[in-house]
Amino acid sequence: MRCPSPPTGEAAALYDLIMAYRADNGLPSIPLSRSLTIVAQTHVEDLIAYRSEVLVGTCNLHSWSNHGPWQGCCYTPDHAQASCMWNKPRELTVYTGDGYEISASGVSQAQSALNLWKNSSGHNAVILNQGSWSTPWKAIGIGMGGGYAHVWFGRNVDPG
Repeated sequence: MRCPSPPTGEAAALYDLIMAYRADNGLPSIPLSRSLTIVAQTHVEDLIAYRSEVLVGTCNLHSWSNHGPWQGCCYTPDHAQASCMWNKPRELTVYTGDGYEISASGVSQAQSALNLWKNSSGHNAVILNQGSWSTPWKAIGIGMGGGYAHVWFGRNVDPG
């Protein structure tokens, strides 16, 4: 398992913005997870390197290439490959629970990514633990780069 430094630059800013947004909505901060940050940054790097192979047809930003120590998959709008995403923390790290990802492309600034998610009811619900996402998050990982932003949420404490 790679041991990344804590997020810096726009990734750190995104973490701070998400925590401030949660606080504005009466929610607690989520502990930054080394494991989920590894998954988030690895996914950023995978899409930067293999976008043309990964984002084809109906494959969306939750898709992964076959070029790493993980199972590649085409994540489609019908969520048929949902387990491919949920399993990534266990495939890549010591994290024992499922991971849930929100993603954005075409963003180079943290505020732009958060604004996109705030204006999407589904993504906003994940950030604010609403609806089917009402179970509190116990871990979060952030990755940004190359126009991508990935945030991973987990219901388990990171053992790493």
